[in-house]
Amino acid sequence: MQEIDKKRHSLSHLLAMAILEKFPRAKLGIGPVIENGFYYDFDGIKISDEDLKNLEGAMLKLINKNIKFEKKIITPKEAEKLFKDQPYKLELIREFKKGKKTISIYKSDNFIDLCSGPHVKNTKEINPKSFKLIKTAGAYWRGDEKNKMLTRIYGLYFDKEEELNDYLKSLEYAQKCDHRTLGERLNIFMVDEEIGKGLPLLLPQGYLLRRRLEDYIYNLERENGYQHVLTPVLAKEDLYKKSGHLAHYRDDMYSPIEIENEKYYLKPMNCPHHHSIYKRNIRSYKDLPLRLAEFGHVHRYERSGVLTGLIRVRGFTQNDSHIYMKKEDLEKEIENVLKMAQKVYRDFKITDYWYRLSLPDFKNKEKYGDIKNKKMWSDGSNVLKRALKNLGHKFTEAIGEATFYGPKIDIQIKNILGKEDTIGTVQVDYYSASRFNLFYIDKDGKEKPVVIVHRAIMGSFERFMAFLLEKTCGNLPLWISPIQVKIIPVGEKFNDYGENILKKLRENGIYAEIDKENETLGKRIRNAEIQKIPYILVIGEREKNEKTVSVRESGMINTEDDNYKKQNIGVMPFEKFIEKIKKEIEEKR
Repeated sequence: MQEIDKKRHSLSHLLAMAILEKFPRAKLGIGPVIENGFYYDFDGIKISDEDLKNLEGAMLKLINKNIKFEKKIITPKEAEKLFKDQPYKLELIREFKKGKKTISIYKSDNFIDLCSGPHVKNTKEINPKSFKLIKTAGAYWRGDEKNKMLTRIYGLYFDKEEELNDYLKSLEYAQKCDHRTLGERLNIFMVDEEIGKGLPLLLPQGYLLRRRLEDYIYNLERENGYQHVLTPVLAKEDLYKKSGHLAHYRDDMYSPIEIENEKYYLKPMNCPHHHSIYKRNIRSYKDLPLRLAEFGHVHRYERSGVLTGLIRVRGFTQNDSHIYMKKEDLEKEIENVLKMAQKVYRDFKITDYWYRLSLPDFKNKEKYGDIKNKKMWSDGSNVLKRALKNLGHKFTEAIGEATFYGPKIDIQIKNILGKEDTIGTVQVDYYSASRFNLFYIDKDGKEKPVVIVHRAIMGSFERFMAFLLEKTCGNLPLWISPIQVKIIPVGEKFNDYGENILKKLRENGIYAEIDKENETLGKRIRNAEIQKIPYILVIGEREKNEKTVSVRESGMINTEDDNYKKQNIGVMPFEKFIEKIKKEIEEKR
C-alpha cells in the first residue's frame, strides 16, 4: 500500500472514532481505502451532509492528539469477545475463523478496529488541512440488497491542501456536468418512482436527441451494408434455453410472464431473435456476410444500488447488430466494425476511449463450464488481437470478462465521475451456430456453420446520450442539438416575422423554436443560454424591415466557472444565416 493510502486508511478509523463519540451505540461496518480517499459504513446513526463539518472538526482534534496506531495479533475467539457488541464485525470474524488461526486488530487511543492495515504510525503524519468529508449515501451491507442498508460516509485526502482544493473544484465541475443534473435542466429525461427505478422517460428534447442519434447511425449502417429489422420485446422460454441465456444470464433477466400456460421472458438480448430471422431462409455463401441491425429495446435486471441515470438502467435500446459470415471473413469484418466505431467517435469528438480485449477464465465453471472447444475460443481471441493490431490500436486484456458465448473487444470510457463503463463492443460467437443450427451452403454444396459477430457501436442510445451530455457539459454539437435555433422577437408585434422565420428554418431541416413568452428580452435570452441552444436570433423593427436576423451564438464553449463564451455575430440577411447554419450542420461542426 502506498504511503498516501495508509493515511487515507487511518482517516477512516478516525472517522469511526468521531462517529462513536457522537453515537456510542453505532454499529461499525467496514472502512476501506478508495480512489482519492476512504469511506466507512455505519448502522444506527442518523446523519446528513450538513453534519459532516462537525465530524471533520472531531477528526481534526483526533489528528492533533498525535494518536499512535498499534497492530496486535489475536485469536478469533479473543476477537469475538472484543467485538461482542458489533454484529457486522462478528460476521467477518466468523468467516475468518474458517481459514485463519489469528486475526489482526489495530488500536488507536481507546478505539479498536478489526483490520489488516497498514496504517500510519502516528496521526502527526497526516496533513490536517488536506482531508474533507464530502457526502453520505446509503449502502447495503456487503453490497447485497438483501442485507440491511447502512449509512456510508465518504472522505477525501491528499498530501497537499492545494491538491485537495483542485480536486474539489474538479468534483464541483463534474457534478455540474453530470448527465443527471443536465438531463433535468435541459429537459432531456426524467425518472418517476411511480413508474419504477431504472426506467427513464425521455422528454421532448431527449427524444429529439435520441432520434438524431438513430438517424445518424441508421444512415451509416445502411452505407455499410446493414439491413434493419425489428423484433418483439417478449419471447418464449424455450428460445432462451436454446440460446444459453437462461443457463448463464438468468440472474440478469426478469421473472417470466405466464401467457396461456406458457412462460415468456422480456428479452435481455436481441441475438436469439436475429438467429430466427437468419434461419428463415437457406443461405448460400453468396449471401454472406449478412448484417442484421436493430434498435432493439431490451430489459435487464439491474440492482437498484447500481442504477445511474441513463448510464445504467433496466430498460434501454441497443444499437445492435449481428453479422453472419464465413470463418475466413471474420478478421476483415471485425476490422470494418472497428473502423465504423472510429468514425462514429470521431464525428462525435469522443477521444478518451480505449480498447479492452475481454477473454474467458476457464476456471469459472459456472460461466464457461459448457465450453467444449477451447481451441475455437483461442482462435477467436487471436482474430480479435490481430484486428486490433492491424489497425494500430493498443489494448489491455481482461481475463474473465468474455461473454459466455465468446471473446470480445470492449470499447471503454469513463463517465464524468471517473467510473469506467463500456461504450461499444465487438464479440465473436462460434457458440450459437451449433445451438441454433445456423449454417450456409458453400460453393461445393456442403453445409458449413456460420461465425457470428455481435456488435454495438453506440452501445445503448441511453448510455451514449449520457456520455455526450457529460463530455460536452450539455453544449451539444450544433448538428445533433435537439433545438438548434431559438427565435426571440423583442416585442409582440414582431411575432409574425418570427413565425415566418420559424417556418423557413423548419422547411430547411433546421430544428427551431420561437419564444413569445411575456418576459423581458434579457430573461428570454438568458433562458435560451441556460438551455444551451447554439444560436439565438433576436428580431425587432430593423430586422423585420430589412429581412435580417440579429445572431447570437451561445453555450458553445463551457468553462469550469459556468461562464459561456458568447459571441454576438451581428445582423445578417436571413437567407445568409440559413446557408451558414446548413453548412455547419453538414460539416458536423
